[in-house]
Amino acid sequence: MTRIYFPDQIPDHGLCQLPVAKAHHVAHVLRLAPGDAVTLFDGQGNAWDAVISKCARGDVSVQLKARREEDRESPLQLTLAQAVSSGERMDYTIQKAVELGISAIQPLMAERCVVRLSGERAAKRVAHWQGVVAASCEQCGRNRVPVVKPLLSLRDWLDEAAAAGGTRLLLAPDGPAVLRELPRPAGMVTVLAGPEGGFTASEAADALRFGFQPLQLGPRVLRTETAAVALLAAMQALWGDF
Repeated sequence: MTRIYFPDQIPDHGLCQLPVAKAHHVAHVLRLAPGDAVTLFDGQGNAWDAVISKCARGDVSVQLKARREEDRESPLQLTLAQAVSSGERMDYTIQKAVELGISAIQPLMAERCVVRLSGERAAKRVAHWQGVVAASCEQCGRNRVPVVKPLLSLRDWLDEAAAAGGTRLLLAPDGPAVLRELPRPAGMVTVLAGPEGGFTASEAADALRFGFQPLQLGPRVLRTETAAVALLAAMQALWGDF
């Protein structure tokens, strides 16, 4: 069943006209036609059985039918704070984090980030990553769309992370603890993952000062696009819904 993300307000008559880009995807990529059944969701937890009522170039309408009761959210409240990686690596990490039940994503700039972003360019990348999140929700069946927060420097964000509280984990190849040794968290969990070259010694020290616990993922050093995904999967297996 094709799933369509529709973040705009649902009209009372239940007839939703899709944005042009989404309409093009439905008509020319998915090649759907009037009468085809789809699922429409609003990103806030609501989903509906629906049917394509009109499908033309740049003009696609969907008529809503019965509302669905589907809760596919993880019991864990997980935030991924990921230092920006280059190219498709960041997209991959975000996509898989959404599939693994992440609640929010905080992109960060660190000293060893290969990609340098600021201003309008940073805003465009955040919008792109939000699109990756939405597409991943369409694929994996989630009806709540996690938020990609505005890009911050690591040091600007650490104050905010400490104020939010909860369990704070720093991915560190030489960390003294492993996941199975930790108790099941009672509230929010924030995972902090570095860029391609890892965090500098001073950045890691700053994270420790703000209450982050260094955690290793075994004796092998994982790539930046792998590390957070591996940890999220392990947490879901130990404490979540796997």
